[in-house]
Amino acid sequence: MNQWQGGTSRSSGAENGGGWSGDQSGNRYGHGSGSAEPEGARAMPHVRRDAGPGYQRHEPPLPPSMSPRRGAAVPPQQSQGYDDAYDGYNTGQVYGGGRGGGDGYDGRAGRPRPHWGRRIKWTVIALVAVLAVASVATYFWADGKLRRKVDLSKVIDRPATGDGTNYLIVGSDSREGMSAADKQKLHTGSAEGKRTDSMMILHDGSNGPTLISLPRDSDVEIPTYVGSSSGKKYPGTGRHTKLNAAYAEDGPELLVRTVEYNTKLHIDHYVEIGFAGFANIVDAIGGVEMDLPKAIKDKDSGADFPAGKQTLNGQQALAYVRTRHAFAQQDLDRTKNQQKFLATLASQTATPATVLNPFKLYPTMSAGLDTLIVDKDMSLWSLGEMFFAMKGVTGGEGKSMNMPVSGSTGGNLVWDKAKLHQLVQQLNNDEKVTVSGN
Repeated sequence: MNQWQGGTSRSSGAENGGGWSGDQSGNRYGHGSGSAEPEGARAMPHVRRDAGPGYQRHEPPLPPSMSPRRGAAVPPQQSQGYDDAYDGYNTGQVYGGGRGGGDGYDGRAGRPRPHWGRRIKWTVIALVAVLAVASVATYFWADGKLRRKVDLSKVIDRPATGDGTNYLIVGSDSREGMSAADKQKLHTGSAEGKRTDSMMILHDGSNGPTLISLPRDSDVEIPTYVGSSSGKKYPGTGRHTKLNAAYAEDGPELLVRTVEYNTKLHIDHYVEIGFAGFANIVDAIGGVEMDLPKAIKDKDSGADFPAGKQTLNGQQALAYVRTRHAFAQQDLDRTKNQQKFLATLASQTATPATVLNPFKLYPTMSAGLDTLIVDKDMSLWSLGEMFFAMKGVTGGEGKSMNMPVSGSTGGNLVWDKAKLHQLVQQLNNDEKVTVSGN
């Protein structure tokens, strides 16, 4: 009887969580699946907090040296029987703790660690996209500013097209957009209309660029032509005049017709810039550095320069390229200075400091495009090719020369017919130019 009652007592103790595992610690949850408490609740006492005020359990407080509040390690638990399955909870993983975390995670915040490779990739993609959009926007902006006014389809009886590309580059004395103060400052005078102040043929081919100056006083024959505005045909009479008179008579179309007739060289594109545009481009890039072999002074152009290296601003640059009376050969010497300056201008403009700097690039492009006049078939790509071909002249990749002259008649310079024929043949065949000019 006493035996049965003792057994019943032990059984009742088990049902009440009394600890038939022999636990004497006062833990009322006990061990095993017989408890009514969930598994997590039975495991939680393995990571205890120090007993404090209001602590309702009947366990004795942990010694201070073992309290988790003071940084002590949690004492290891004694595993008994099937309770071994819960040993892993002692690591703190029940609470998602620990700073180690898994691969790719930041343990402090439970968030993925930053992937720097991915961030760099998307940053590069974003920059490329921005540059692409900016480039396209710049292209359409610049293309819209081009003044395509010259219609080369009006030019009749044209020579056959050769290899390479030929540009007729004209500097006019146009005072368009200039105030009275500007005209006085730049020593341009106030003449009405416009005339050619300089003319050059730039050939861009596989053997490097060739820049040929056409003196404005060159003796040429005005051929049969069709008026650019009237559409009327004017028969040729064998009349000879200075080359710049052709432009004054009927503009760019007659000038192209006259150059082609007298040289037998096909002109692919026409480019013209006036006084104001030229000076503004120079100012936009901060001036052009020139090395003058000797001092230059000319009251008509306003030039007054000492010998040696110096940086010319827009006003000074215009005076330099227009000076003729200070030289013995006047127009021939002036064309040499014009070639030298334009090639230097192109070389100093096409630099990373200008191209990659929007605060320089856009003012420079705007200054040139605002006064630039081109033919109707000119594209920005062709204009860029012309610009870099001009730069190549000073880079040792090409050649610059005057049109070969054999003498003069009545103040007009007569071209050397034999040398001219050889020169045009070499240009049409895109061969290396061996002809020398004056």
